Amino acid sequence: MFLQRIGNQGIQLGRLFERAAARHGSNVLILDHDLDIAPHLGRRATIAEVADLVDDIAARLWAAKVRPGRRVVVYKSDGFDITLLACAVARIGGVPVLLSPKLDGETVAELIRRTAKPFLVTDPAKAEHELPAAAFDLAEQVILTSGSHRDAVELGSLAGAGRVAPVVLPATHPTLITHTSGTTGLPKLAVHTGFSLQSRYRPQASVLRPLIRGRETVAIHVSFVHSRLITALAISLHRGFPLVVLRDSDPDHVGDLFARLKPGILEAHPNSFMEWEALADDPRGPLSNVKLFSSTFDAIHPRTVHRLLRATRRTAPLFGQLYGQSEVGPAVVRAFTRRRTLEDDGRCVGMPFPGMTDVRVVSRDGNPPSERNPGYIEVRSDGRIVTYLGEQKRYDAQVSGDGWWRMGDVGYRTKWGCVHLLDREVDLIDGFGSTLAAEDTLFARLAELAEVIIVPGADGRAVPVVCTKDDRPLDPVAWKRAAATLPPMAEPVQWRLGDLPQTATTKIKRLELVKLLAARDQGQ
Repeated sequence: MFLQRIGNQGIQLGRLFERAAARHGSNVLILDHDLDIAPHLGRRATIAEVADLVDDIAARLWAAKVRPGRRVVVYKSDGFDITLLACAVARIGGVPVLLSPKLDGETVAELIRRTAKPFLVTDPAKAEHELPAAAFDLAEQVILTSGSHRDAVELGSLAGAGRVAPVVLPATHPTLITHTSGTTGLPKLAVHTGFSLQSRYRPQASVLRPLIRGRETVAIHVSFVHSRLITALAISLHRGFPLVVLRDSDPDHVGDLFARLKPGILEAHPNSFMEWEALADDPRGPLSNVKLFSSTFDAIHPRTVHRLLRATRRTAPLFGQLYGQSEVGPAVVRAFTRRRTLEDDGRCVGMPFPGMTDVRVVSRDGNPPSERNPGYIEVRSDGRIVTYLGEQKRYDAQVSGDGWWRMGDVGYRTKWGCVHLLDREVDLIDGFGSTLAAEDTLFARLAELAEVIIVPGADGRAVPVVCTKDDRPLDPVAWKRAAATLPPMAEPVQWRLGDLPQTATTKIKRLELVKLLAARDQGQ
């Protein structure tokens, strides 16, 4: 990890846009939605204008008594102003705590309790309809991004507050708190420092630099409460790349926008790319200028990579896949070209970043890890968070004395060192093999699938939950043909894609899905 440490002064989140504006002030940010905190800004602004907005909001928060070291929970309706509020909080030395708009009010109240009397930034919709009264009692002060509420200070009422010089804290000081996906229960609060975020930025920037020489428009659709967005923004802003930030992933909406803007780099969640497969057939060519597709969070299905790479007219386009976790950032990387076929192994997620990250797979039962007997995947990186807020013992249980972090996934490494991700530890089905590999196979063989999730049923058998494009009935003959070479499974259960429980990063909550299936069966 020595390359992550050399001269690492930490990402200065509060000065991110200010520093970018100093070099590329006329660069543009394009949004597909209005900002609650600044509707007057519109959907197209220069980076200099955005930097000024962050400075203005920081001044208002200072006027509301936010001070260095104080935590500020941001829980509001979805929008890029969540990220801008985080920058504003950090600019005056506060520690932003970003909570997904998808979290229910009771969960948010519990996470606010863990942050020990924070300031709370929210909006009328959340304040009136989702937050319980206890959340207001748990906060030092509630600040409203727009509108009014009897128990809150209105951000608009603080307009004109005197500007405040930026507060630069040590690189090892907490600078951002995000939450984990919550796929296995109540989300954990992950504490990032400027040093750890800069350590995540470096491997990603080092990979991008030789791949993209010129200036490209970057389109990003990533959860506004995820640390990944911070590093993606830093890379784009420091290079002076025009930015398109999306809130809505609907293919019709995205197709209209991309057909006009023709982005050269796309950064999105795997499930968003799955949705955008439909754009490959759009005669307007919304994906025709893409040089690089970039995906983090999960391994992506070969079918999606195959479809998207064939939708661009650029010479030698790439699909970059980063495997990592909220707690450690990107750990391994792999690039795919048009030579990738539908039969390629989608479980190969790549190699560590030389000099920056390392990966090992340890045995679960004393036998060497292999495809048939996967082991625990562990990662070592300076991008690792420093703790789970209020849950130090839980954090310590996942990290060894020499710095190896247990990812919660199982897999193996080939003789060439490539990491193969087979399953989450909690999703293993005895005797079935890799559910993720089986899902890859089904996607490759059934073009009508929009999603397929294989989970354990009440009797221990694997149950495939399938979603089809436009909710068309699943063809039982085609299904049997596609599943013929896979381990035995129960009959497929068809589900509406929008009804699947999802995290902030559009991952399917498999354990929650298991509970929903059990409740459904009991109700029959």
